Parts: sequence; structure tokens; C-alpha cells
Amino acid sequence: MGGGNGQKSRMAREKNLEKQKAAAKGSQLDSNKKAMNIQCKVCMQTFMCTTSEVKCKEHAEAKHPKSDLYACFPHLKK
Repeated sequence: MGGGNGQKSRMAREKNLEKQKAAAKGSQLDSNKKAMNIQCKVCMQTFMCTTSEVKCKEHAEAKHPKSDLYACFPHLKK
């Protein structure tokens, strides 16, 4: 009838090993923090590196209507 304490212990060890492997990979939040490298120069809000020019323009128009787009995001100048 079913496993004994030895089987329960083995299953617990395997489960803990899987948890440790998952924790060793690192958090997605850490990666996201590192990717926040676009910064509005007016309000210092940060954006992910994959943010498009359209999103930057929307931010500038909504948050800083008196400033132009290139004052907020000088990296967009070509």
C-alpha cells in the first residue's frame, strides 16, 4: 500500500531541488530593472529599452506639453 516515509522524503528533496534551480535563474524583475535605460530628462521617469518613439512622444505630450519631444528625450534626435 503506497510509499512510506522514504518515498515522501525523496519527493520532498526533489521538489526542493527544483525550487532551488528556479531561484538560481534569477528574477524577471531584476532583468526589467536593468532594461530601464531610457529616461525623460524633464521628470527623470525611466522607460524600458524597447520603448518606441511613439510612446516617448505620447509621454512628452501628456506630461510636458510646454516642452518639446527632444527636450525630454534627446536620444531621439537624428
